[in-house]
Amino acid sequence: MTEKVVLAYSGGLDTSVAIPYLAEQLNAEVIAVAIDVGQNGEDMEVIKQRALGCGAVAAEIVDAREEFAADYCFPAVAANALYMDRYPLVSALSRPLIVKHLVAAAEKHGATIVSHGCTGKGNDQVRFEAGLAALAPHLKVVAPARDFAWTRDKAIAFAEEKSLPIDVTKKSPYSIDQNLWGRAVETGFLEDIWNGPIEDIYDYTKNPAEEREPDEVVITFVSGKPVALDGVEKSAFELIKELNDRAGAQGIGRIDMVEDRLVGIKSREVYESPAGITLIAAHMELENVTIEREQARFKRTVDQRWGELVYDGLWFSPLKDSLEAFIGDVQTHVTGEVRLTLHAGKATVTGRRSETSLYDFDLATYDEGDAFDQSNARGFVELWSLPAKLAAARNERIKTEAA
Repeated sequence: MTEKVVLAYSGGLDTSVAIPYLAEQLNAEVIAVAIDVGQNGEDMEVIKQRALGCGAVAAEIVDAREEFAADYCFPAVAANALYMDRYPLVSALSRPLIVKHLVAAAEKHGATIVSHGCTGKGNDQVRFEAGLAALAPHLKVVAPARDFAWTRDKAIAFAEEKSLPIDVTKKSPYSIDQNLWGRAVETGFLEDIWNGPIEDIYDYTKNPAEEREPDEVVITFVSGKPVALDGVEKSAFELIKELNDRAGAQGIGRIDMVEDRLVGIKSREVYESPAGITLIAAHMELENVTIEREQARFKRTVDQRWGELVYDGLWFSPLKDSLEAFIGDVQTHVTGEVRLTLHAGKATVTGRRSETSLYDFDLATYDEGDAFDQSNARGFVELWSLPAKLAAARNERIKTEAA
C-alpha cells in the first residue's frame, strides 16, 4: 500500500526538493499544504502550481490570515508576549496554526506521515513535532533536511537532476521567515555578532533615522482585544495589517538580538514586528490603568512564562491552557483607548482613557480637591517598615554582643 505524506510546503528549495525525495524514499504520494499567514510578497497560487510541478499528487492553499490574527496574534497581545523581554514570537506563533492544518489535511487524505523542512539546529522542528505529538500522536514525522543530513548544495544538485520548476541558482545570504506578525532574518554576515545590520535586510520597516512627519493613532481595546483604529472598527487581520503599514513606515519594530534557542545554542536574530511592538506597548499601558496592583504583579510572571512556553513549542500544553485562563480573567476590564505617537522608530503612549479605569484623579492630584487623606500615611509607613526595623535592631544587637 502506498504511503501518503502531508508536507508543510513553503515553496522554497528545501520543501520543493522534499516532494520527489519523499516520494522516492518512502514510496509515497505527497500532498503539499501551504498556509497563508499573511506573508508579504508571495503568490499562493504560484506556490500551489510549483508544488504540483515538483510532483505533489495534490496541493492545498489554506487562507489562515484572519485565524492567525485573531486566535494566535491577539492572545500574544493579551499576554504581552516578548521572549527574553524583546522578541514578539514572530515565527513561534505561526507554527501551532500550521500544525493544526497539517493534522486536518492528514485526516482528510488518510495520510500516516507528516513532513516539514526544518533542520536539526532550530526551534521550529520542536514546535512542529511537539504540536503534532499533542494533536495527532499516531502520525509519523519525517524531516528530510534534518533526518537525511541535506546540505544546500545537495538540495540544489537533486533539484537540477529532477529538473524541478524552481530557481536553484539564486542564493540569498539570509534565511528569512515572515508572516502577518513580523519578519525574522538570520544567517549570512549576521552570524558574526559584531556586524551591524544593514538596511538591505529590512522589508517591513523604513529607516527610523529618516526625517518624516509623526503619525498619531488611537487603538481601542475591548476586554484586552484590539478592535478599532482611530475609532474605525476592523477585523483582526485588517487591524494588524494597517498597523504594520503605519508603524512600519515610521521604522517601528526593529529588533537585533542574541537569543537563547531551545536546542541550547545562542543565535543572532534580526526581527521586524511593527504592529506587534505597537499593540503590545498600547496593551501594557491600558493594563496599567485597569488592572489591580497585585494582579498586575503576578501577571508579569504569567506573561513571561506564557511567552517561554510558546517559544519552546508548547502551544498545545496543559500549563499554557491554565495560564490563559488567568490571563483571560484579568482581561475582563482591559477596555478603553490608548493614543500613541508613531515616530523615529518608537511607539510612544501619549494618552489613555477607560470606563473601567482604576485611576482616580481626586486621589492622584496634588492640587485643590485632593481626596487622599495624607494623615493616614504616617501609621502605614511605620507598620510597613516595622519588620525591617526589627531585623536591623536584631542585627545591631548581635554585632554589639559579638564585639
